[in-house]
Amino acid sequence: MTMWFAAKLKLLCMATVLAAGDAYAQTPPREQPRIAQLRDGQHDFDWEWGTWNTRVRVLRNPLSGSAPNWAQYEGKSIVRPALGGRFNLVELTVQGASGRIEGAALRLYRPQAHLWTLNYANVRDGLLIAPVEGTFDEHGKGTFYADDTLDGRPIEVRFSITIVSGREAHFEQSYSADEGANWETNWVAVDTRIGPPPKRF
Repeated sequence: MTMWFAAKLKLLCMATVLAAGDAYAQTPPREQPRIAQLRDGQHDFDWEWGTWNTRVRVLRNPLSGSAPNWAQYEGKSIVRPALGGRFNLVELTVQGASGRIEGAALRLYRPQAHLWTLNYANVRDGLLIAPVEGTFDEHGKGTFYADDTLDGRPIEVRFSITIVSGREAHFEQSYSADEGANWETNWVAVDTRIGPPPKRF
């Protein structure tokens, strides 16, 4: 390699590096949300206070690759506010041909992060499952996520709440075993209010 060619190659490499550096510097950084600008969601669940008829479908063999095996249940959910509605407690009691499900969900609001955590335990084992965390959007739909395991393998959990009206709400839980590329629904609940909605709604 001649000295002239080596010097030219060095100049070409330097120009390429500088050009890349300029392009990188001009790329705007990803905008991070400012906590102070996020809305206060501590009353997101006020609409749910009261007693509801609950119909539930549960997939008994999630992420198995087998034909879906659904179980049907029906019963009631009672939602009570705590600490002025900043927390709330759900009591679920449903039953069907496959048995009975009794459990409770404690929803906790984190004002610094503007996020809710949903913590559920059933009476059968008295253990909390991995809490899902998230918030409601401007359309009134809540979406919450968690990392968990199923039969020893890591999965992601997504829990969605859709407010249909003051008298109806839908709940859906899904699992993903491929980092969110595909989701399989394994819990669907439809709640219908018993009695009048709370005055705040």
